[in-house]
Amino acid sequence: QVQLVESGGGLVQAGGSLRLSCAASGRIYSSHAMGWFRQAPGKERESVATISWSGGMTYYANYADSVKARFTIFRDNAKNTLYLQMNSLKPEDTAVYYCTAGPRVGGVFQWNYWGQGTQVTVSS
Repeated sequence: QVQLVESGGGLVQAGGSLRLSCAASGRIYSSHAMGWFRQAPGKERESVATISWSGGMTYYANYADSVKARFTIFRDNAKNTLYLQMNSLKPEDTAVYYCTAGPRVGGVFQWNYWGQGTQVTVSS
């Protein structure tokens, strides 16, 4: 059974930092890509950052243009935990952030598993 549980959200001032965590059950890292999505009120859910890997320590990360150079996605395999380090936060980063996981099929991620979400609010 695969479960994802996010934590680390909260209220911060613009320019501040937060680190989101996603605890994953099982050995999901060996067979699935993972990522962070977010959804702001009145907007569609969007990809923030994704990470995938294929054997050994090789992995690949992709970021939305709006967060690149400010956010970093990384993992701790020993803890089966995915992280999103968010620096230089802006009010437009305010959203519910979701952890997701799934296989890549035909070059397309299949996000089959989702966490419950954690609220990030950035004040001006």
